[in-house]
Order: sequence, then C-alpha cells, then structure tokens
Amino acid sequence: MAFTNRNNSKNISKENPTQEIPLQTSVTDTINQLGQTDIPRSESNIHCLSIVGQIEGHIILPPQNKTTKYEHIIPQLVAIEQNPKIEGLLIILNTIGGDVEAGLALAEMIASMSKPTVSLILGGGHSIGVPIAVASNYSFIAETATMTIHPIRLTGLVIGVPQTFEYLDKMQDRVIKFIVNHSKITEENLRKLMFNTGQLARDIGTVLIGEDAVRYGIIDEVGGLGKAVDKLKSLIEEKNKPKGVN
Repeated sequence: MAFTNRNNSKNISKENPTQEIPLQTSVTDTINQLGQTDIPRSESNIHCLSIVGQIEGHIILPPQNKTTKYEHIIPQLVAIEQNPKIEGLLIILNTIGGDVEAGLALAEMIASMSKPTVSLILGGGHSIGVPIAVASNYSFIAETATMTIHPIRLTGLVIGVPQTFEYLDKMQDRVIKFIVNHSKITEENLRKLMFNTGQLARDIGTVLIGEDAVRYGIIDEVGGLGKAVDKLKSLIEEKNKPKGVN
C-alpha cells in the first residue's frame, strides 16, 4: 500500500518511508518516443522499417541532426530475415542521403534478402537514398516526393593527387552500377542526370519529382502507403504459392 506525499508528490511505501515506488511511465515514454499515448497493436506478417534523416556511417554526426544509424539497421535486417513470422518488409524512406558506404551496405543487404521487399519514398529519397530505394523488389514514390541524383562527395581532408580522383571515380561507379542493376534506367541516362549542370544553382545533378522518377525508370510506380502494402501482400502471396499452382 502506498500514499502520496503532498510536499514532494512522490509515491512512498508506507512500510518503508525511505523507499520510493516507481511510477508507471509507459504512457509517458510512448508520448516522448512517438508523440502519442498509444500505437495500434495488431499481429502482422509485415515489418515496417523507416530510414529517415541522414544516414550515419563511420563518423558520428552532430546531435541536432536527425539520423539513421546503419549499425542499428543491419541487425534489424538480419532479425527480419531469420524471423519466420515476418514474411515481408516495407521500407519507408525520407532521407537526404549520407555516408556512401553505409548506404550501399544497407542497399546490398536489402537486395539480398529472401523475403519480399517494397520501398516507399515519402518526402525525399536523395543521394545515397536512391540505391536503398531501388534495392527492394518493387518501389513506390509519392506524387510530391523528390529524388536528387548527383555525384558523390568527399568531406574533410582531400589530397590533391590523381589517386584521389581515381578513388572517387571508382566509388561513383559502384553507386551507378548498383542503381542500374536494380532499376530500369540505363547507365547513360543515369550519368546524364547525375552530371547535369543546368538545373541546380550551386551544384550539379538533377531533382526528380514523383512521376519523373518513374518515367526515367528509377522507381517502378507512383503511389502511397495503400498501394505499397497491397503490392507487398501480393508478393508474399506469390512467394507462398505452391509450385505448379496457377
């Protein structure tokens, strides 16, 4: 049994006045984490994975940056692949890009999963977010969402020698090759978009909005959450269908 101390508003045990009884903080924690008192609870065979903000790789970003840490995503992908109750993965992207190697690592893992995957770009899927978006079995982009296609960049100390350019060129080829292999765009068109100098004021590259990404063959279809979930369900049904059954 416990009573409330009016002076400090703490729960104190009647048998042991020096011992505090912890308050129920589950609702408060939910509000702090999700901005609401409760979340819908239901058994589902689909796991939703969100990749938002900036993809953090080998360097820790400032605390004010909204980040997705790749060392947090990789174990989740492994767990999803191993969990028999999860039959499909829905990837929600709203990212400005980030670390190239971290982004490519996530894209490679998604592309190599045995379970059906569908990606949905909401807001933006820029820079290294493009390979992650096309890594899924099927991709959607919202009508107003954007994708920025541009060359990779180096931050920090840059040594002015030919080897630096060769390193950048090889890394650029890795990104281009992955996008071309996992989408319908040709390498020639992708390079044209990537090195376009007539659109961005202080940069080179191209911004694609909704239907433009589909028209160039980077994304499969314009659509939102409903279409993405329906497509993932159909891919799961197709995968689970017994062989030889039409």
